Amino acid sequence: MALDLRWNWNHCADVLWRAIDLEIWEGTEDPWLILESVSRTRLETLVLDTAFMEELQSQLAYRKAYLSQTKWYDERYGRDMLGSVAYFSMEFGLSDALPIYSGGLGVLAGDFLKTASDLGILLV
Repeated sequence: MALDLRWNWNHCADVLWRAIDLEIWEGTEDPWLILESVSRTRLETLVLDTAFMEELQSQLAYRKAYLSQTKWYDERYGRDMLGSVAYFSMEFGLSDALPIYSGGLGVLAGDFLKTASDLGILLV
């Protein structure tokens, strides 16, 4: 889930990242940094936490359902209509945790990526 960039605009799993390491989450909102920093002892503790494991399973099921559902583009045009769209930008403003933008056009490019994902448009 940390490698799926949807965490930037879908905050359902924030509760998991907070549970793993609240301090790092509040300082960075970067799940990848949390997973790189968390100790084995902390992970072993979380595996025994029933509420955490139930939430993890719920989030994994939610992600799987989202990824498998038919999106707007598929319903309207089908996969073979367009193929992939190449979108070029020097910056993409997805999150403060990913500082690969400097201003408004980067934020706009990031919003374009988020919308394409939600609509099911094949964008590279």
